[in-house]
Amino acid sequence: MRRHTLISVLLLAGLLLLAPWAQAQGIPMLNVSSAKGGQQYSLTLQLLALMTTLTLLPSMLLMMTSFVRIIIVLSLLRQALGTGQTPPNMVLVGLSLFLTLFIMSPVFDNIYQNALMPYMNASMPFEKALALAEAPVRDFMMHQTREDDITMFMQIAQKKEVASAADVPFTTLMPAFITSELKSAFTIGFMIYIPFVVIDLIVASVLMSMGMMMLSPMIISMPFKLMLFVLVDGWTLLMGSLASSFVFK
Repeated sequence: MRRHTLISVLLLAGLLLLAPWAQAQGIPMLNVSSAKGGQQYSLTLQLLALMTTLTLLPSMLLMMTSFVRIIIVLSLLRQALGTGQTPPNMVLVGLSLFLTLFIMSPVFDNIYQNALMPYMNASMPFEKALALAEAPVRDFMMHQTREDDITMFMQIAQKKEVASAADVPFTTLMPAFITSELKSAFTIGFMIYIPFVVIDLIVASVLMSMGMMMLSPMIISMPFKLMLFVLVDGWTLLMGSLASSFVFK
């Protein structure tokens, strides 16, 4: 249900963003009433807008949710364990997606209840629905973004200082959010790497002292790293730590 809600919300946002520019002649399929009159959009432009929105869905998911931090941390964990392609990429991406849905569920529920449902029931114009849908996403991104990153991108864009967080342009908030997520992901990955590097150093030192320099330390250290990760219930600790690392206020 939540995955269907996520797709519906993203489709709504994309179509609402593209609608003001989709004006041309064709087969009238959709009428949008406004205070100044009615507008008609053609079938061809509707399909074009839909296909364009579908191509933007992966980027929107990456740039506006917790997916980036989760997938990077899981990838670094796999490298720290030295297990090659285990777990495979499909498992990591699927786990990241479902954990993203779990973490972002309050945001998606807010959008669904306050923006998507009233718009689908024709009780709210799409401009107001878009504004209400943007508010919880902006609030989530703002709480995860470092102030220094926002300041840097504001200076690059030559924007004036804003009085409050609500005045930060969305085009500035998005790259600042991605930069902050990358910093957070690599910080968590560094903390994960430390115990496994210690195990590699100990195993390499023992092998050299025994004169077994031709034997790869990775062959010996990987079982110990797997045993350590299982004994401390690593997957539960990692999933819980990732979920609790996101700030909601």
